[in-house]
Amino acid sequence: MARYKPYDYRQTKMLPVRFEEQILPGTFEYTLNRLIDESIDLSVFEARYRNDDGGAPAYDPAALLKIILLAYSRGITSSRQIERLCRENVLFMAISADSQPHFTTIAHFIATLDREITTIFRDVLLVCDEAGLIGKEMFAVDRVKLPSNASKEWSGSQADYSKKIEKMERAVRHLTERHRAADTAGEDEGVSAARAKQQATLEKALAKVRGIFKDTKTR
Repeated sequence: MARYKPYDYRQTKMLPVRFEEQILPGTFEYTLNRLIDESIDLSVFEARYRNDDGGAPAYDPAALLKIILLAYSRGITSSRQIERLCRENVLFMAISADSQPHFTTIAHFIATLDREITTIFRDVLLVCDEAGLIGKEMFAVDRVKLPSNASKEWSGSQADYSKKIEKMERAVRHLTERHRAADTAGEDEGVSAARAKQQATLEKALAKVRGIFKDTKTR
C-alpha cells in the first residue's frame, strides 16, 4: 500500500514575506498594481485631502483602489471583509504594502468617490480585459457581466468600443453599489460565499469533463 507524506492546510507558518515577490507578472493583480502606480492619473484625489499642515497622514488612494478592485475580482464587496483580507491574506497584504486600512476608511472611500472610482476602475478593467487577464470566475458578483472579446472590439468601430465602455461602466457601478449596500446593511460577505460559488462551478465543470471523457472511452 502506498504511503505519502501528510499535508494539512489548517496550519500556520511564520516566515518573512517580500511583498513585491507575491505580485507575479502576468496576473490581474500585477497589471492592476502597475496601472494604478504608473499609468492612471490619481490627481483627482488630491483635493480631497487637506492635511498638509499638521494633519494626520491619510491612506494612499492608490492602495485603497488596488485592494477594493482586487476584492471585487474575487467576488467580495464588503468593507469588513476587505479589511480582514488585508490582515490575513498575503496577496492583499502585498498589494496594499501592509497598510491595513480600517473598514470604515474603505467604506467612506467607496461611498464618497463614486464618479472618480468608476472611471478609474473602468480604465483598469478595459486594459486587463484587452490583455486577457479577466477570467470567468473573476468579478463573480450577481448581475455583473463584464464585456468579453476585448481584442475584437478594440479592432472594431468607435461605436463598438463606446458600447464596450458603457457596459464596463455599468458593471463597475453595480459593484460599487453592491459594496455600499453591503456596508450600509452591516453585511459581511465572507470569503466562504465566494468559495461556495466557485466550488459549485468547479463541480459542474468536473461533471461535464467526466461525461465527455466517459463518452470518448465508450466509442
